Amino acid sequence: MRGDADWPGRDVLRLEGFSDAVFAFALTLLVVSLETPRTFDDLLATLKGAPAFAVCFALFWIIWKEHHRFFQRYGLDDTRIVVLNAFLLFLVLLYVYPLKFLFTLLLGGLRESNANAIRPEQTKYLMAIYSSGYAAVFGVFALMYHHAYVRRSDLGLTAKQAFETRAQGGAMALHLGFGLASVLIALVLPGNLVSVAGLMYFLIGPAQWLYWSRVRRRRTR
Repeated sequence: MRGDADWPGRDVLRLEGFSDAVFAFALTLLVVSLETPRTFDDLLATLKGAPAFAVCFALFWIIWKEHHRFFQRYGLDDTRIVVLNAFLLFLVLLYVYPLKFLFTLLLGGLRESNANAIRPEQTKYLMAIYSSGYAAVFGVFALMYHHAYVRRSDLGLTAKQAFETRAQGGAMALHLGFGLASVLIALVLPGNLVSVAGLMYFLIGPAQWLYWSRVRRRRTR
């Protein structure tokens, strides 16, 4: 089990409240359609975008959950965390439309409505844009956890809590590594092999399982 150390309850910071508002705004931009369908055909066309919205929503929920966990555990609001958090929110807003475009394209919505939505030679750059955003988000989280670990004495963390902090930072760094690898693959391999950059993400689950299995063994020792 991850993070089984006893973490103290903390008050919600103004920084968290502002961040939640930004996440809510980003989700609003992800909504399938901001207009009420006027006909049944419009409704069906809108619902075709639901799978892409579901995937995007799940990714944003993962990011929000990690953000919530960090501030719930540490309650940090020093200058470095404020700057890192601001950059994280900037990334969330910046990548709303690339994220929506990518998954709408993958799930067929853009293909049906606009055959010229993207040229074949542009696909690798779209994948690189998505992967660079993925890497940047989890890179920020890795830096935030590293900062919390550096300040473990100031925060009064127990040895177990410090261990969990370092372990969680390592998990974020693993996500960062996959994102960077995907960017490299997308830009280096020929265009007809760009799907390999996307398939990289299916390896994250097994990699995280192996990583946390190793953490559990170290935790036991």
